[in-house]
Amino acid sequence: MTEEFHRIRRLPPYVFAEVNAAKAKARAAAEDVVDLGMGNPDSPTPPHIVAKLVEAVQDPRTHRYSTSKGIPGLRKALAGYYGRRFGVKLDPETEVVATLGSKEGLANLANAIASPGDTILVPNPSYPIHQFGFIIAGASVRSLPCAPDDEMLAAIDRAVKHSVPKPTAVIVNFPSNPTAHLASIEFYRELVALCRRHELFILSDLAYAELYFGATPPPSVLEVPGAKEVTVEFTSMSKTYNMPGWRMGFAAGSPRLIGALARVKSYLDYGAFTPIQVAATAALNGPQDSVAEMRVLYRERRDLLVKGLRAAGWDVPSPEGSMFVWAPIPERFRHLGSVEFSKLLLAKAKVAVAPGLGFGEHGDGHVRIALVENNHRIRQALRGIRAFLQGDNAGPAAEAPASPELVRA
Repeated sequence: MTEEFHRIRRLPPYVFAEVNAAKAKARAAAEDVVDLGMGNPDSPTPPHIVAKLVEAVQDPRTHRYSTSKGIPGLRKALAGYYGRRFGVKLDPETEVVATLGSKEGLANLANAIASPGDTILVPNPSYPIHQFGFIIAGASVRSLPCAPDDEMLAAIDRAVKHSVPKPTAVIVNFPSNPTAHLASIEFYRELVALCRRHELFILSDLAYAELYFGATPPPSVLEVPGAKEVTVEFTSMSKTYNMPGWRMGFAAGSPRLIGALARVKSYLDYGAFTPIQVAATAALNGPQDSVAEMRVLYRERRDLLVKGLRAAGWDVPSPEGSMFVWAPIPERFRHLGSVEFSKLLLAKAKVAVAPGLGFGEHGDGHVRIALVENNHRIRQALRGIRAFLQGDNAGPAAEAPASPELVRA
């Protein structure tokens, strides 16, 4: 009766736990911590979306059970968005499902299509649900390089030739969390051709589709002719419309994969609260000024943070998309690993970041910094980081290696 449950045994120790515990302890001691760890948007949901929720919730008919695949108007709105944004035609009945955020959709699709012994190809580092959704479902994961280039394509080809059984699916996520990589339509063309040739499904996480800073919006893999036969793509309202707590997302693409997801969901939930779905419909069909304003906000924060870190002696790349800076650990602290460096940054600079190890073993040389505080707080974080990096503040923690349990994770 004391043995760990099977699926729980397959999950490693929670890598973020030590940093979260240190953050909670600092706050309990009334320390002012600038939290740039979680990708949790801090801006309010646009007023017209909130107003539609309020209007819908006044109707008692919306208080009943909804439908797990999403109300028809919402699925039509998502299909309309794909048509306008990507030039992709979707059938709202057979090629779209509303999900409780993209995370839930990915996890339930994993349960729908994966069996014990299956192999899934996942970039490393990558957002945790990309691998752990399938691990919980009983499948095995094989790591891929995380950049959308020839090296990733070659690794997929090798995995097909040398994995027994042949992999079932490959996951891609561009703009990427945590690395902020963007993919081109040319890359997607090669990916689709490769996966169709090898009969692999493509699972694309496009949660950051509207969070880009260059002139060219990120494409959808579904833009590639023939992609819909092998692809399901997940999008989310969380970042685009500042609706993280509303838990509203979508899956779109292959009727076979969408049908499998819809069938599993029909046994597990009754869908999101109907007023939330009505408000999400208004967001997709209504004015998009707030989306452009959101991009400007994150661009300003990115520029402020990157410029300040570089001035402090921390050379970090400037992301072209997502809401994250994927920062290599400064050379003199690299031996610590990402967990101990994150704890040190919290203790000395009063800034919380996410250790890269939490996104896969190949992320351990980095930390992820989220652009989720206003400019005043970012400047405060920069002052703390500059004082730490330019002073002799390493202290005893700089010599402490990460715990073996976290290294294994």
